[in-house]
This record gives sequence, structure tokens and C-alpha cells, in this order.
Amino acid sequence: MRFMMIVKANRESEAGLPPKPELMAAVAKMAEEATQRGVMVSAGGLLPSSQGARIRVSGGKTSVVDGPFAETKELVGGFAIFDLQSKEEAVQAGTRFMQVHADILGPSYDGELEIRPMFDTSPNGAQCS
Repeated sequence: MRFMMIVKANRESEAGLPPKPELMAAVAKMAEEATQRGVMVSAGGLLPSSQGARIRVSGGKTSVVDGPFAETKELVGGFAIFDLQSKEEAVQAGTRFMQVHADILGPSYDGELEIRPMFDTSPNGAQCS
């Protein structure tokens, strides 16, 4: 099953501040290990929403709104796609990832990671992976 892990943006990421080098090193090590095990498909961090745009369709009309966007807690800051055996395995991987953040950034860190199973397309149509 493929799962997308979505890391929520925070005030620092939206301000364009780079993560602490210690955190980047720990995350890079986790990513390398997951890639070597063959479970990480893809991952990446996102630049601040001030550099993005939203395209909305409503009432048959399309509009484009440039960032930044107000609700930081609703924004995606990064993602990873894993190929794992179960939701439980995805939750364990996500918990380890977030614990690294807590360990390095300390008790003031406030973060969130969302885990979602992905649809896979097959000859029979879209099916949950």
C-alpha cells in the first residue's frame, strides 16, 4: 500500500526559515534508510506559500489567488510517499519521524503529520492501494 505523509507547515517554514541543520541531518538519515529498505518512494519539502498560488473553480469560473495564505496550520510544508504493508506501519514510521522533530527541536516544537492512503489506478479503475 502506498501512503502519503503530509507534514503541516508552521510559522518558521512559512517565514522561509531553513530547518535546523541537526534536524535536516536526522531527516536525511531516516530518508536514506527508508530508501535503502525500498519503502520510500518520494519526499520533499515545500517553499513558503508566499511563493505559491491557488486555483479555484466556483460557479463555473476559474480564479487564481497568489500566496501567502492565512491559515498556516492548514498548509502543507512537506510530504513523503511510502510503500508499506499497512496503516499501522505507516503510523509507526510517521511517529518516528515526528519524534525526531520533538527530540531535536525541544518541547516548544508544535507540529503535525497527516497520513493518507493513496489511490492506485489499475486496469479495473481507481482502487485504494
